[in-house]
Amino acid sequence: MSTKSQEVFVLGVAGRSGSGKTTLIERLLPLLKGQGLRVAVIKHTHHDLEFDVPGKDSYRFKQAGAVTSVLVSRTGLGIVKDFAEEPSLAEIISRYATDSDMVIVEGFKHERAPKIEVFTATRGEPPLCLSGDDTYMALVTDEDIDTPLRRFARDDIEAIARFITSRIPGKGIS
Repeated sequence: MSTKSQEVFVLGVAGRSGSGKTTLIERLLPLLKGQGLRVAVIKHTHHDLEFDVPGKDSYRFKQAGAVTSVLVSRTGLGIVKDFAEEPSLAEIISRYATDSDMVIVEGFKHERAPKIEVFTATRGEPPLCLSGDDTYMALVTDEDIDTPLRRFARDDIEAIARFITSRIPGKGIS
């Protein structure tokens, strides 16, 4: 990662489809924000993105050939940008998350960032953290799984938030 992105604490939330990754992140964000952390979330998807709505100006600009279309208001900014190849996580962080204390990434399970796995046994597949990947530091599940990792129940959001913030240099949840 670039030097600027290394200043931002990056935490991966990994798990199989339907395991509850997004729900966990959604529940953690208010607690992390309540501790004064500025948190960015970056989600990777294998699907093509279509933010623009046909007929809207940004859509029309992209259809007319703009490689980037930016929509700005007093409350936010949205960017629709074409890429020749998918940018790396470090590139995305260095361009879009430098104003954050921490970045939570969902779906970048092969990145070398520390990760928490959200696991459910309903799919019949084993947890990803048992694959030998040493970047996993915790498992969020209600299943009885033997693991050396720190294990949290799904509803123990405050303990998970404390666990996360204890790993951010210079931070800590009260």
